[in-house]
Amino acid sequence: MADQQQLQHAIDQVLERAKAAGAEADVIASGSNNFSLKANAGELDEYKVTSGQVIGVRIVKDQHIATSYSESLEPASLDMMVEHALANAAFTKQDPHQVIACANSQLVTEYPEIYQTDTATVDDKISLALALEKGVVEKPNATSAPYNGFGESDSQVILANTLGTRCYHQERSTYCYAYTLYEKDGKQSMHGGMSTGRRFDELDPQYCINHGYDMAKALLDGEPVNTSNYSVLFDLNCLSSLFGAFGMCFSGQSAMKGINPWRDSVNTVVASPLLTVSDTAYIEGGSAIKAFDSEGFATCDTILIGEGQLQSLLHNSHTASFFGIENTANGSRSAKGGLGVSARHTVIATGQSSEAELTGGEYLELIELQGVHSGADAVSGDFSFGASGFLCRDGKRVQPVRGITVAGNFYQMIKEIDAVGDTLTHDHGKHFFAPLIRFSKLSIAGK
Repeated sequence: MADQQQLQHAIDQVLERAKAAGAEADVIASGSNNFSLKANAGELDEYKVTSGQVIGVRIVKDQHIATSYSESLEPASLDMMVEHALANAAFTKQDPHQVIACANSQLVTEYPEIYQTDTATVDDKISLALALEKGVVEKPNATSAPYNGFGESDSQVILANTLGTRCYHQERSTYCYAYTLYEKDGKQSMHGGMSTGRRFDELDPQYCINHGYDMAKALLDGEPVNTSNYSVLFDLNCLSSLFGAFGMCFSGQSAMKGINPWRDSVNTVVASPLLTVSDTAYIEGGSAIKAFDSEGFATCDTILIGEGQLQSLLHNSHTASFFGIENTANGSRSAKGGLGVSARHTVIATGQSSEAELTGGEYLELIELQGVHSGADAVSGDFSFGASGFLCRDGKRVQPVRGITVAGNFYQMIKEIDAVGDTLTHDHGKHFFAPLIRFSKLSIAGK
């Protein structure tokens, strides 16, 4: 990975070339070191060390926009990158709304929690990777841990533009996971657990082993329930996937393109009054903490749905200019791409319902969804996924359930909420924070 000084020099050169050509520009330079391990049959199956850097420029000249990137920081490569962007810009459609907008921003992400010193040795990490697999296969009827691993990443990003903006971000993250293949009496089932953190000692390999094993064992004898409408509680990782599949409804960019069904719904009721959803810049333990967005604006909190009413979409300077409204600082761009919009941490506010209220009567607890993105139509809201979980009654799992299809309409589903729990938890990736939510009726195709 290039050091900070090398990246700064490269950025200076790119900005000077852009200015000399009479263009405005912003530059993103990023570098990362990554390390991953996987185990198979008691030995390391993968030991992978990668590092790299990439620098990308977005050129705006005479209302024409183009991007280009280089994985080399050599001066000749950087000059060629700028020339490519300038040449390509001449052929793009003019867009008066997309400009280099962020002036003199000098932000640095100063949350010490996201970049901590880690004293774990390579041997510690290898031991953990081997222990994940060993911990699974030592258990009764666990024939293998087909997916398992450890990984870590150390990355930095510098963002600068021709208006005097220069921002810096550095973070470290680590994760481990293990899946159990459970076999008994000619039946098979599989489930996994994952743990993420900022330091090696935050990881919980035992959770990965036990959660995957316990769920795989519990689901082994699962069968379809009768076809009907059921109340549903989604495991938080499933709910995160579901909201992710329909995340376009919060995007000012999709609204600008005319494909967001909520384009004209701001200040109208789109969900149950029990539902409040925010895009949150900082939440303790969050995986998407960053002081600035991909244009250099300070990240901030935005209420998307307030007690059922759509209050805002997510915007960058381009979409905000297009609609003539305030920028929410959700600009998103990698060094290799154009300007987009993305969320930071999606946080659903807690409600008033106790666990007893959430789990009263009969309902389905769904802990696994298959084919979420292929089975979702973000424009219409319709979805249909394979699912596994448990039929529950009054908080107790009555029987495991497999081989069912859960279908419905996302935009209708979020209007039909029976209860919202009073305790905030998070998904494995720590970018989605929510309480348990009981949805009143979803169509289940079973037997």
